[in-house]
This record gives sequence, C-alpha cells and structure tokens, in this order.
Amino acid sequence: MTFGLTNAPAAFQHFMNKLFKDLLDVCVTIYLDDILIYSKTDANHTQHVHKVLRQLMENQLFCKASKCTFHVTLVEYLGIIVLDKGFSLDKLKIQAVQEWPVLTKIKEVQLFLGFANFLCQFVANFSHMARPLHNLVKKDMPWKWDTREQEAFQGLKDAITNTPVLCHADPAKPYFLETDASGRHWVYTQPTAGRRTTTPPGFPVRIIQRCQQNYNTHDKELLAIIWSFEYWRIFLEGTEHPITVFTDHCNLEYWKESITFNQQHAQWHLLLAGYNFHIVYCPRKQSGKPDTLSQQSDHADIPPANQTMLPNPVFANVALVIPEKELQRQIEAALDQDKLLEEILQFLQNKSKAPLSIKRAFKDYQMEAGLLFYQGRIVVPDVGTLRTDLLQILHDSPLARHPGRQQMLELVSRNYYWPGIQADTYWHVDSCKTCQRIQKPKYASIPRNH
Repeated sequence: MTFGLTNAPAAFQHFMNKLFKDLLDVCVTIYLDDILIYSKTDANHTQHVHKVLRQLMENQLFCKASKCTFHVTLVEYLGIIVLDKGFSLDKLKIQAVQEWPVLTKIKEVQLFLGFANFLCQFVANFSHMARPLHNLVKKDMPWKWDTREQEAFQGLKDAITNTPVLCHADPAKPYFLETDASGRHWVYTQPTAGRRTTTPPGFPVRIIQRCQQNYNTHDKELLAIIWSFEYWRIFLEGTEHPITVFTDHCNLEYWKESITFNQQHAQWHLLLAGYNFHIVYCPRKQSGKPDTLSQQSDHADIPPANQTMLPNPVFANVALVIPEKELQRQIEAALDQDKLLEEILQFLQNKSKAPLSIKRAFKDYQMEAGLLFYQGRIVVPDVGTLRTDLLQILHDSPLARHPGRQQMLELVSRNYYWPGIQADTYWHVDSCKTCQRIQKPKYASIPRNH
C-alpha cells in the first residue's frame, strides 16, 4: 500500500465506494467496513441484501455472521441507534455520560468535550452550554473549576441523558426552519418536516466568528438563516413545498422583497436564490425553542489485540489507474508516434546542421533518459490515452484527493507539458463526476450598481 498504513482507511473507503458505486445512496451506506442496507419493503430489502452479499463474495470480502443483523427496524450504526422513525443515542453511551467523573485537569476536559461534540446534534443550545468548558482549554488560561464550570458540566450531562429521538427528513412534507443568533456566541437552527412541533433531525450550532460579532442584529439573524440553509442544503435545496423560516427579528420578514441592498446582501441574495422559502416573524415567547468513552480518566489503557491484515488481492481494485512510472515508460515508447514531435526529435539528433531559426525555436527542448523535456518538464505526446491517463493519476487516484482546477493545473504543469495542457486539465476537472456530486455550488457575485 502506498505510503504504508497511514492511508489504509482512505484507500479502503475508496475501494468500498468503487465496489458499491451503483448502490450507494440508493439502498446502501458505507463507512469503512460498516455497511448499512436500507429498504422501504421487506421484498426490496431481501433483494438489496442479496446484491450486497453477492458483490462482497465476488471480490473476496467476507462478513462475520455474529456481527450481522438482517430484517430489523432498529440497528446500532456508528454509535447511533437508527430507527424507522428517526435516530437516537445508544443507552450505553448515555449511561457512560451519566457516570462520567468530575473533571480535574485540562486533558480530561478535552476528552469530555471531544465526546460531547460527537453528540452535539442531539443537544439544543450545545455551544452556549459548553462555553465555560471551552474557555478552560484556551491557551494560557489558568485552571479554575468553579460553580459555573460545574453547572456547565452537569448541564451537558443532563442534556445528553435526556436527548430526544431525532426524526428523519421527509422531502415529501414541507419543512419548517427555526433560527436564532444570540449575542456573540452562537447560531442556532432547528429544521422540522411536516409539522412545526415535530422533533427536528438535529440541533447544529455554529460559533459566530470574531469579525461577524460586529454585525448588527439584522445581519446576525440573517447570517443564521444563511448558515442554516448551507448546513441543511442536501434537504432544503429544490424542495417541492415552500420552506417556512421562523425568526424572532421582525425586519427580516420583508427581506426577500427588498429592492435596494448593499453588496454583501446582494451576495446573500444569490446564495439563497436556489431555495424556495419565505420568512415568518415569530416572537421569542412563541417560538418554543430551548433558550471519546474509552479515554475517560477512570478507564484503564488496554492495548488493542493484534489483527490479521486483509490479503493483497482484496485491494487489487484500489488503484485502477496506471502507476506514474509505468506511464512514463509508455510516454518514452510513444514519442516516435506523434507526428508533431518529429521535427523536434530530428533536431535533437543532429543539432549542428540545423538552421539558426530552428535552433532558436527548439532551444528549450532536450532529450534525457529517453524522454523529451521542455523547460525541464516531460513532454507528453498526443498518442492514445496517455494524457488522459496522466490526469487520472493526478486527480482520480485514491491518494490524489480530487484537487480543483488551479491546484490540478499546478500539479500537472510541475513535471509535464503539452500544448493545450490548461484546457485539457480544466476539462478533466469540470467533467469529474465525483467532484460534481460533492462540491458546493458556486454563485457569481452581483456587480455593484453605479
């Protein structure tokens, strides 16, 4: 495996995604070796399970029967209990939080906050509640465990203990979105589907940045709405029914109908242009909003048992692209097949007899180790799929991370050259299906009115 075991999780995740690319987000969700199969009916579920098991067997991957469950409406997945009506916390995690000892040093605070952050989507107003504990772990902050810190610690434990069952988002029902920006500390959002009183799918919270703390109340409340739409974009974009946004700032109710606005508001208008929503003023009194276990200090450090690694054939499909060294050998063999390079190669074979104009035109070319170089970069001939294969290595391979247009162009141009390299690189990045699926849509900014 390239670069050893450091990249093992990423390589294996890429392998699993490629293996089940036809079933992902249709009936299968995969995180490393945890496969979750979901269906609307029992008959469909049987077919989906057979497809997954058949695909695993064909690729020499085997499931341990004692760790598998089939045809259930409740399952524990990645520490979360998934139900047919929603998802909730595992009772063992809740019990562990209840029994968490009092924190006595910064390391213990960091461990508790790290675990609590994993559960923050279940706790309304999490950021505000955890603020005293976050202040303790700041740099050069002296240790002081007082009444305020104890109340924050106990409050988080109680909130996690009494977490509700969060509902699944239903695109067939209208969405209701409640947002709030309170003071300097936090932005709160609570989306629900169908009825406003329904338990939301989560309670995400975001800290207001220092530069945004100077915004007036109007812009802070508007920023809460914008961030909420960005966070829940996969649910709220392209909805059939209008989204009702509740805010406790009355002036925002008419913001969409405004005709004149500054440059920042113009950009925010563009960001929200893809959403079907209307803003409704709701006074705060009527809103109804709630205004790492193994590393606990009392756990023993038990080293993990040795495990047998998967055989090499399992990862045979991880790198389906040609290795770069092999591609360079193909480039060397294909130089004579590109007619556009014939004159350059002839010049390099007999420089002394070439006219002065040819010497000036081809002065940046040279041969080294069987490869043609232009200004120190390898020239890739226009033969077969050499250029496409190179772009796939640097963009689509498991370790490439799908760089953007400029980063990809810089990466390719660092060691390779051919006429039209910029256009080919941009086209490859723009046509990448993976990049199109996961990237956030970009909107052009509105020019200033003169």
